[in-house]
Amino acid sequence: MRQAYHKSARRTNANRSNDLKSSTRQRFVSLAFDYPPHDREVAIIAHESGVDAETAGDPATLGAKVRYLRQHGFEKGVSTRLLVYAGQLIGRGIPARRACEVAVCRAVTDDAEAHRAIAELAATLFP
Repeated sequence: MRQAYHKSARRTNANRSNDLKSSTRQRFVSLAFDYPPHDREVAIIAHESGVDAETAGDPATLGAKVRYLRQHGFEKGVSTRLLVYAGQLIGRGIPARRACEVAVCRAVTDDAEAHRAIAELAATLFP
């Protein structure tokens, strides 16, 4: 059992590219992914959740603002998938603020301070 744990721990560490030796990294193809532009993300949220583009713009704006927090020490961003979930909840009649709190705020972090910051952003966008 102990040996399996050590192999698992090594595998987890190897998933981070900074931990790989240069010679190992050179053997793989690397793809850079980023979030879609705002207008494209609105279209994705609208299509996947079934809400109109105007409604989809609200979760997309929240996502962009939370991602901006990454530049100020918040380690995680908000995936488009979570924003689609918020859009689906909104489409089912859940108020936008509550939908974003449930689908985004609580899913992104357990940290109380970060949760509060995201909830404040949602409160500002969805009074």
